[in-house]
Amino acid sequence: MRIALLTLAAPQRAKVSVHATSLGRVLADAHGRTLYVFDLDARGRSSCSGTCAAAWPPLLTTGTPVALAGVPANRLATAKRGDGRLQVTFLGRPLYLHAADGRAGQVTGAAVAHWAALTTTGTRLHRAPTSTPMPSPSPTPQPPYPGGGDGY
Repeated sequence: MRIALLTLAAPQRAKVSVHATSLGRVLADAHGRTLYVFDLDARGRSSCSGTCAAAWPPLLTTGTPVALAGVPANRLATAKRGDGRLQVTFLGRPLYLHAADGRAGQVTGAAVAHWAALTTTGTRLHRAPTSTPMPSPSPTPQPPYPGGGDGY
């Protein structure tokens, strides 16, 4: 009798890097995807779960996060989420990715209210929301008036 063994790769410790973006150099994951903080998180605890976490996946780790070149290791730590998993923090603030950032260096999340990208000093960076300008209405043409009425 043969027994099939299933080997799962052990989850790795999260890696935090610095990546150049249109906002400047910001914290990013190991793949260069921008990391964000949420204004509504309090005392180092995440308040983003459920549908929020689907749009803003937490940066999870299995242990002490790894600081790559340019990231101060002493500013990285972890916080336990409500589901028991460990989320990476920077200066005590939980870190998240943004699902709409499809590739390295994108900062679409920085234009969303209550979210910001971070520099290595902890400075929060925002970007003005992008919106499509509404076209100005054209003036309605007025018929020519020959006078004040009654032929005047």
